[in-house]
Amino acid sequence: MVDLGSQRGQVLHLMSTATSVDCGSQVRRTSSFRSLMECMVPACCGGFQPTSPSSLSDSSSNSLSSSSSSSSTSSASYESSPAHHSPSTSTVTGTFFGHRKGRVSFCLQDSTKSSRPLLLLEFGVPTSYLAREMRHGVLRIALECCGDNRRRVHSGSRSLYGVPVWSMYCNGRKVGYSVKRQVTANDATVLKVMQSISVGAGVLPKYMVSSGIDGGGDDQLMYLRAKFERVIGSTDSESFYMINPDGSSGGQDLSIFLLRSRVTPNGP
Repeated sequence: MVDLGSQRGQVLHLMSTATSVDCGSQVRRTSSFRSLMECMVPACCGGFQPTSPSSLSDSSSNSLSSSSSSSSTSSASYESSPAHHSPSTSTVTGTFFGHRKGRVSFCLQDSTKSSRPLLLLEFGVPTSYLAREMRHGVLRIALECCGDNRRRVHSGSRSLYGVPVWSMYCNGRKVGYSVKRQVTANDATVLKVMQSISVGAGVLPKYMVSSGIDGGGDDQLMYLRAKFERVIGSTDSESFYMINPDGSSGGQDLSIFLLRSRVTPNGP
C-alpha cells in the first residue's frame, strides 16, 4: 500500500495484500489522492473522443438503449437542490476503478463491507482522463437524464439508481455517456479485495484481480476509494461529496451529481 502522506512525486509501490488504511496518519487530504493519480498517469497521455451510449452498452453485460440527449444549458443545474425539498444526508462508500487505458467504473456501497453495490456505473471516459481532470483541483461529475412525466403517472417514479443511461459532464463539459451495469464476477473480485480498505488510492497488480475487466492492454488496475456524503435533494436529484479523510472542512475536491429533468411530451 502507498503511504499517501509521504510518497508524493515518488515511485509508486504495488500492494501485494489488501490492508487497512489509517485515515488519520496516512491520508492527509483529498489533494493527496490527486497527487497520487498524477504520479500514476503521466501528463503525456493522449486525449479521448466522447463515447456514444451504444459503444458503452456493447462492452457491458447488459444491452441498454440510449436515452434522449440533455439540454445544453442544463449542465449547470446540478449546483443546487430544489429549494422546496428538505434534503436528507447519509454517508456511503464510493470506489473508482479501472485500467489506465480502459474505461473507469464507479461503485456506490452502503459500507466498505457491503457485497451488493447500491449503484455501479461505467463512465464513457478512460481512467487517465479522469485523473487529468483532478489536477485542476476541483472535479465535478454531473450525470443527467430526461424523465417522461406521462410515463411517471402510469408507472410510478423510477429510482435514480434504475436509470440505464446518463449524459455525462465533467466540470461543465459534456464528455459522453455513462451506463448502469450489473456486477460481474470481475467486479466482485475487485470489491472483495478492497473490502479492508476504508480510504485510499493505488494500484492492484494483475494477479490480484481477474483479467476480464476492460483494460486496453494494461495489467494493473488503478483505484480510488473514499467516503462520500450523500445528499438526497428530491426523487429527481442526489449529490455525493467526497469527505476529506482528516475531517477538515475545506472545499470539496470531488463531487458527483445525479439529476433527472422532467419533460412533458406533446400530444395526448
